Amino acid sequence: MRPHRLDLRRIRAITLDLDDTLWPVWPTIARAEDALRAWLHTRAPRTASLARDADAARQARRAAHAALPDRLHDLGALRREAIRQLLLQAGDDPALAAPAFEVFLAERQRVSLFDDALPALAALSARYRVVALSNGNADVHRVGIGRHFHAAVSAAEVGVGKPDPRIFRAAAQAAGVVETEVLHIGDDPHLDGHGALASGMQMAWVNRTRTPWPDDVAARPHAEVADLAALCAWLGV
Repeated sequence: MRPHRLDLRRIRAITLDLDDTLWPVWPTIARAEDALRAWLHTRAPRTASLARDADAARQARRAAHAALPDRLHDLGALRREAIRQLLLQAGDDPALAAPAFEVFLAERQRVSLFDDALPALAALSARYRVVALSNGNADVHRVGIGRHFHAAVSAAEVGVGKPDPRIFRAAAQAAGVVETEVLHIGDDPHLDGHGALASGMQMAWVNRTRTPWPDDVAARPHAEVADLAALCAWLGV
């Protein structure tokens, strides 16, 4: 961990990444995909079988991107369309895509929070306006942590995703401040780091895996921490 260079006097609001910052995302996605396949198995078994084939799944994702070139920021829409493409490939009813996606989405909200997440959320929200900022489709209210957030901003709603400066600007506006008054907290140097720093925010990198900051992101985070507890200690909350 490097010494921090946060200017605490500037911070009036927090924007906070969700996936891999508050919980590990890939176990969550794996459970949601298992739930989706189980649902399809009883209603569209040919599609359920096809969904287990890696090549067929990749083909469906490519078809979804081709069908929705203006929605590439919307991971939920792409997921729903990929399910529809699988149904079409299998010869099943494509109308099942909507309820199938809802099964996936419901399981997507069943996350396993890192041990430091809830104490940090309580401490941060007691002092600052905290805004969720995510490219994904987790819903802080459905997850059960909505009480800690002043607002939530997603790529699907804004029309662009991180690292586009516009989504960071939208999050600052949701907090009622300008970008230079925001501390963004996230785990991804490219999506969170580059985007926040280019927007004029301070950035705290939650580096749980102890990996080096990538050379292709020129700007450096204002703080690097192993977990949210360490960041809260630095912030004095």
